[in-house]
Amino acid sequence: MLKHPIILAFLATMGTWGMTAIGAAFVFFFKTINRHVMNGMLGFASGVMIAASFWSLLQPAIELAEGGSLPPWAVAAIGFLAGGAFLWLSDQLIPHAHLDSKPGESEGIPTNLRRSILLVLAITLHNIPEGLAVGVAIGAAA
Repeated sequence: MLKHPIILAFLATMGTWGMTAIGAAFVFFFKTINRHVMNGMLGFASGVMIAASFWSLLQPAIELAEGGSLPPWAVAAIGFLAGGAFLWLSDQLIPHAHLDSKPGESEGIPTNLRRSILLVLAITLHNIPEGLAVGVAIGAAA
């Protein structure tokens, strides 16, 4: 039963959602946070994301590309650059706002959408690569 790809994808999605919810729940316990603590937390999160990107995505891509006509690192590099280009293009096209942006100030194509919608679009833009990563990992494991 746990080998069905849809169930595995659902469980992985709920797991990542749960971890996000736990991390976000800290906002209820702290009204303000020391800038040094915030910088440390952001640095830690960045390191985790870089490590996860390499060990869970890039290294397996390099291993799977062995024996092909291109060098294995080139296949992973092409995919990496294509993903970066996709995110850059999405950032340019999808209207979105950041938490620290002023009202009426948004990125992407000009729009008259409400700030709350722009923030939802920003979160969606952020979650696209995470969703793809979870999907690829579950697909590879299935």
